[in-house]
Amino acid sequence: MIALQHAAPAPDPLSVPANAPEHCPGTESELAGKADACAGCANQEICASGQTRGPDPALPLVRERMSTVKRKILVLSGKGGVGKSTFTAQLGWAFAADGQLQTGIMDVDICGPSIPTILGIASEQVHSSSSGWSPVYVQDNLGVMSVGFMLPSSKDAIMWRGPKKNGLISQFLKDVDWGDLDYLVIDTPPGTSDEHLSIVQYLKESGIDGAVVITTPQEVALQDVRREIDFCRKVGIRVLGLVENMSGFVCPNCQTESQIFKPSTGGGRRLAQDMNVEFLGSVPLDPRIGKSADYGVSFLDEYPDSPASVAYLDIIDRIKDILGDS
Repeated sequence: MIALQHAAPAPDPLSVPANAPEHCPGTESELAGKADACAGCANQEICASGQTRGPDPALPLVRERMSTVKRKILVLSGKGGVGKSTFTAQLGWAFAADGQLQTGIMDVDICGPSIPTILGIASEQVHSSSSGWSPVYVQDNLGVMSVGFMLPSSKDAIMWRGPKKNGLISQFLKDVDWGDLDYLVIDTPPGTSDEHLSIVQYLKESGIDGAVVITTPQEVALQDVRREIDFCRKVGIRVLGLVENMSGFVCPNCQTESQIFKPSTGGGRRLAQDMNVEFLGSVPLDPRIGKSADYGVSFLDEYPDSPASVAYLDIIDRIKDILGDS
């Protein structure tokens, strides 16, 4: 008789440590610390003891702090340089344009924190009080938290492994005094790695309302964005929709739009159809977007007549519709 060997179930990606071996069964698995892949792993002893199958002690603190946040939105992309941080800033400014809404932006791009520069608050520092760390405020109803506020110099490189990144994200969620927020927009680095897994794990109980995925038209970006959407599905994040950035070039003089990045495989619209997610819209290139980011001012306020501003606002209105907040 031939014995049939059943394949072990795939580990939950949220339960695999950053320094785990290739075939780690996951810290919550019954095989944790006991599988062949665990031999030589630095975590083997603690995994085998069963301690890792208990709840993270930070989770109740995160849940309590996040209980006053109505909406939590991730801005994601598998590809770098597609405009996630710029879109995050415009989304935050658009929400905060309603004086009745309280908005927060959390920058978890640990190694490349550009949000402080884009929002014009790069020289600010984080202050602490009895209720926790205080966000840096762009205006009365728009608060921001980023590792960029904690660096001695903007030139300092951040060379952290997964556990240290994980610890800082935990602090951003449980130790920052966000107060009552209508929206918390979370800017992420490219990829599907440490920062993404950490934010999903810590907000597992509090709930994430959804993710906006950013791409550019060319296939070299789309192939990574497909993986990002697959990541969302594997960890249970609702994809609110896909935004195609840099979809054309708007001449500041004549307002004519020209195509710069050729959508050789159909661009973001085709990708959205193939992946069965909503296509939220296209944002054309406008050189004044980069200028606004460098000077830390709102592009939407400075250039309201730009086709890019119109596109941003249409997309943001659609996000509100999907969330039921219009």
